[in-house]
Amino acid sequence: MNPSVSSSTQLGIAVLRVSLGVMWIAHALLKLLVFTLPGTAQFFASIGFPGVLAYPVFAVELLGGIALLLGVYARQAALALVPVMAVAAWVHVPNGWVHTSAGGGWEYPVFLIAASIALWLLGDGAAAIKRSEWLVPRLGTA
Repeated sequence: MNPSVSSSTQLGIAVLRVSLGVMWIAHALLKLLVFTLPGTAQFFASIGFPGVLAYPVFAVELLGGIALLLGVYARQAALALVPVMAVAAWVHVPNGWVHTSAGGGWEYPVFLIAASIALWLLGDGAAAIKRSEWLVPRLGTA
């Protein structure tokens, strides 16, 4: 934890990290419990991706979400999840803004991208289990 950042800020970052982790886990579990992994594979194939990609995408979302929830290399996990959701946003752009519209919209994936990038920039927050300086942005101070 960065000692120059207030404890309330560190708690706020932890709230972001935990809630983002829960959302990534929920996104993964949707594939497993609602659509099923074979159904997700079929959807991937229907939009031009190899169906087999459904399985590693599920694993990355679930493991990344767990890493965020626990604070295990959270910054790096958040950054690693961005390309997965960028593809999801790209897939949903033709469906319009609202994710509840037919086929789902693009705002939910874009929000998860923005929140993941924000966490990467802000840090792990309070109560993180394992931190690393690898791939941490080195921004100048103003």
